[in-house]
Parts: sequence; structure tokens; C-alpha cells
Amino acid sequence: QVQLVESGGGLVQAGGSLSVSCVASGDDVYIKDMAWFRQAPGMEREFVAGITWGGHISNYADSVKGRFTISRDAAKNTVYLQMNSLKPEDTALYYCGVDRTRYRIPPATTQDQYDSWGQGTQVTVQV
Repeated sequence: QVQLVESGGGLVQAGGSLSVSCVASGDDVYIKDMAWFRQAPGMEREFVAGITWGGHISNYADSVKGRFTISRDAAKNTVYLQMNSLKPEDTALYYCGVDRTRYRIPPATTQDQYDSWGQGTQVTVQV
């Protein structure tokens, strides 16, 4: 059973930066991709960024490319999302997820490929 705990969300002005992190525990996490998704009120949960189990390959939604960076500390089973140049449309509840399969390359971008989720951390970007 995989457990995920996100932290680091908060309130920031547009153009500012914020970092969120997710600690994972459980079997085989170290050989599974992890990803960040987000969900704004009234919207579907959408892919933000993913990273492979080894941390060598990552992918991003077009809306965050060049602004967000995902990274992974394998020793700590922790994945990070550094968010720069934040926009009001980045406001959402951010969730991290663990892939349902092992050794996937590249990271999946649809939520049905992830079967473990954290409780989410709120990111609010003010104009």
C-alpha cells in the first residue's frame, strides 16, 4: 500500500514562485514513476508534470513548460515541483500520484495510469 503526503502549497502573488513536495512510502515506489496533477474548482484533474523512477526523464503539460520543474530524490522517496512565474490560472489543488506499473517510460500523462494519490496541497496565485 502506497501512501503519499504533499506539502508546501500556499498563497503567492502572480509572477512569484512556490515549491511543493510529496513524500511517498510503500512497496516499489522507488521503481515507479511519479507525477503531479492539479484540479481547479469545477474542472477535471489535469496532468502537470511527471518523472520516471530514476529521475532521468520528465515531461510537462504545455501550460507549465519552461515555468515548472519536477525533480526526485530517490533516497528520500520524495518528488518536488518547483513553480516559477506563477499565474492566477495555476491556482488549484495539487496532487501527487504514483504510477500503477513499474518502469514506465516516459511518464504517463493521464490520471487513470496512477492508482495512489495524496490528499493534495492548495496553491493559490493572486493577481
